[in-house]
Amino acid sequence: MLPSCLPVHPTNMRALDFPVWVMLLAAAITLAGCNATAPQAVAAPVPPMTAPTPAPVATESPSPNPAAATSAPSDAIPVLQVLAQTDRTLRMAPAELAKEIARLGEAEDASVETPLLLATALAQTRQPVDTARALGLVQRVMSNTTAAAQALHPLARLMESRLLQQRRLEDQLERQGQQLREAQRRNDQLNERLEAVRAIERSLTTRPAPLPAAPASPPGSSPQRPTP
Repeated sequence: MLPSCLPVHPTNMRALDFPVWVMLLAAAITLAGCNATAPQAVAAPVPPMTAPTPAPVATESPSPNPAAATSAPSDAIPVLQVLAQTDRTLRMAPAELAKEIARLGEAEDASVETPLLLATALAQTRQPVDTARALGLVQRVMSNTTAAAQALHPLARLMESRLLQQRRLEDQLERQGQQLREAQRRNDQLNERLEAVRAIERSLTTRPAPLPAAPASPPGSSPQRPTP
């Protein structure tokens, strides 16, 4: 830099190089800007202090017992057996179904649900006699007032309603069958009568017609001879 005691004279200014003057002017402007007082930054407000929220304590929930979750109540086991028996009998062949009915009939009083098992098998034969027997077995379970039988009463009422409807349908089918057999019998009788009439007509048309009778000659007259 130039000393401050040196007077600035036009001759001295001409002696300096032009780019150096530009540098000196830029330095003076920079120093003037640094000496200016900058405005103080506004302090941000301090947020109020809040008490920390305690973290929730994780509590261990008791794990469900798998055995208790999968096992059915004791009073529902007979109902499940009857439903399983129904599912089996729906897929049985007639011969296998007859064997199952015989087996359950021998152990009819073995347990409280055996009558319902037998009634389920009997209902699959679609025979009026078996339907009536199955209905009697179901009604016998409904009349049983023991605790084990009362657990089966809702299922027994459902089976009773189904068997009553099946019995009405079987009775209706039996009546229709009787009407059909009666109509067939009448039709056969009419066919027999019609065939008899046709036979009479055939006999009349095949009989030869009688020859006309010759006129009687008067008494005492000789028969005429034919001329040669």
